[in-house]
Amino acid sequence: MSTGSRFRFAPSPTGSFHVGGARTALQNWALARRLGGTLVLRIEDTDEARNRPEWTQGIIEALAWIGISADDPHFEGPHFQSEYAEAHVAAAQRLSDEGHAYYCDLTGEQIQQRSKELGLSGYDGYSRDRGLGPGPGHVLRFRVPPGTTVVNDLVRGAVSFDNATIEDFVLLRGNGTPVFLLANVVDDIEMAITDVVRAEEHLPNTPKQQMLWQALGQEPPRWAHVPVLVNEQRKKLSKRRDKVALEQYRDEGYLADAMVNYLMTLGWTPPGAEEAGSEIVPWADIEAAFRLEDVTHSPAFFDVKKLAAFNGDYIRMMPLDEFIERAGHELPPEWDRAKFAAIAPHIQERLTTLREVPEKVDFLFWPDGAAVEYDQASWAKAFAPEWAVPLLGDVVGAYDGLPDWNADALKVALEDVMSGYSLKLGKAQAPVRVAVTGRAVGPPLFESLEALGRDETLRRLSAAAARVDVSGGVE
Repeated sequence: MSTGSRFRFAPSPTGSFHVGGARTALQNWALARRLGGTLVLRIEDTDEARNRPEWTQGIIEALAWIGISADDPHFEGPHFQSEYAEAHVAAAQRLSDEGHAYYCDLTGEQIQQRSKELGLSGYDGYSRDRGLGPGPGHVLRFRVPPGTTVVNDLVRGAVSFDNATIEDFVLLRGNGTPVFLLANVVDDIEMAITDVVRAEEHLPNTPKQQMLWQALGQEPPRWAHVPVLVNEQRKKLSKRRDKVALEQYRDEGYLADAMVNYLMTLGWTPPGAEEAGSEIVPWADIEAAFRLEDVTHSPAFFDVKKLAAFNGDYIRMMPLDEFIERAGHELPPEWDRAKFAAIAPHIQERLTTLREVPEKVDFLFWPDGAAVEYDQASWAKAFAPEWAVPLLGDVVGAYDGLPDWNADALKVALEDVMSGYSLKLGKAQAPVRVAVTGRAVGPPLFESLEALGRDETLRRLSAAAARVDVSGGVE
């Protein structure tokens, strides 16, 4: 590959943006930037029945979220396939005029009948020498030459296809409209694409496209077919079955940097990652190191749990000020940002996504005097021991007399109280935490009490003790 390489990403606007498409776009982007080339965004919008403008906008916004946008000089587009309709038809006419294609009037039913009679699996080239011209219901078919087509693939090496196994494929439908194979090739030629990097599911079409490039007098691009993404059952990711929409992960609080890093590890390992014991690599290093020759052949497992782990790592790597700013966008407008900032360092280490922030800190923002929203299972477990209510009473007394209201002083005071009950800190904390936060898990307890404040903490502790009857239930 050389400077001036032109890559392309060509999605169809027929639904949400698939994570597999996002990975392919990123791979093209990394190569284009490293080589000083260009990534062309082409929207293949010729399926009028399924295309919707909002899907096109969704593609553009999703690409921008992972760092691919028109603001970068290595980006070009979007172009729209529908704008090249005349070029598609002109190319078909040229192929017909030069003898590379011919018209056929057989219907699908007739082809099936002939295949059955001849013991073939498809079209047998019946109309090759009949000299038909265009007409209603006449399709234009490419005349597949004899021999072998070799696709030199930068990921898979030289892949040979016996042309005898490739039937004369359709270029124009019976109504005169071009099929995808022809439009795709013509678009790539018109846009001077030099490198086609895409998922391996397109490999079977590649010999046909290579024949078209050559029949149109053009040098085929460099091909690269990267492994498809599969789920935990090793089935290809499906929109119907799997969580594959990039926008959904964005909206659930995943970070763009984490998503980009994770997607680029699917089918490729950053150099030094195994020795370092981590695949967490900044984009600049990925861009400098990514090579198609290093991409594996095997399907790549899109592991949502591993993505979540990546995301948690990226959240923890954020500077605190950035974390407070970005996490703050997840909070309701009425919640006190200063109070959140006080607890933020203690929840940053415990998050998988930013969307989890409100549920971790909501107890801080209940109105003063409001009833605590207890999780009943947590309540039952915390207040089952006979010592739970007496302990709360002693904690209220100890906390009420504290000269300094800070996490260290709060911890020492609880330790002094629990020593009289022969308890360990973990057990002693349980009723205090549930009384104040309503549940058994959350941010560090003493930092939470410090952020909540003396008056509200004491009110909640006293209210919890008052609600417990002698059996440990709730009145």
